[in-house]
Formats: sequence, structure tokens, C-alpha cells
Amino acid sequence: MPEILAVAAGLVVLGGGLAVVVRLLAVIKRVHDALDDWQGEPARKGVTARPGVMERLAAIEAQLKPNGGSSTRDVVNRVEQSVRRVEDTLAVTLDQRRED
Repeated sequence: MPEILAVAAGLVVLGGGLAVVVRLLAVIKRVHDALDDWQGEPARKGVTARPGVMERLAAIEAQLKPNGGSSTRDVVNRVEQSVRRVEDTLAVTLDQRRED
């Protein structure tokens, strides 16, 4: 009977140890995935390349600077100019209506 209790206790300890190892492996996998996301992944058969964080940030920064027409900054500038023209036209029209 004491042998059965010892084996049972050993299994309980072993199970607890395995649970710790499984949790540790899950943490290691999350860290590995985060590093892959940071560094990016090269293309491989059937999977397109994923750029890393620094490459993606550079692409975002490029959109924030005027480049002659195609950047997001250029689009925002054009929209702002259009809105100003509409505001100016509206102001002139309202002034004319007030004078009449």
C-alpha cells in the first residue's frame, strides 16, 4: 500500500511539473512569435513575405511626407485646399446674399 501512495504522489508531482513545462513552452512560443513579427518573415513556398516592424514603420513614415502626389500627406493637402476653396466660395456667396 505505501508503494501505491508513493507512485500516486510521484504522478501528482510529475503532472504538476508537466503543467509548468507546458505553460513555459506557451510563453516561449509567444516570445518567438513576437520576435518573428518584429523581424519579419522571408517568403517561402506558398507563403508571401511579411515585412518586419522597422520596414513597416518606414513605409508609414514615407506616407507622411509629400512626394509629388501619391503619398497620404499629398492627398490630405489636396483635400485641405479643396475645402478652403469651398469655404471661400461659400463666404463670397453669403456676403453677396447679405448685400442684396
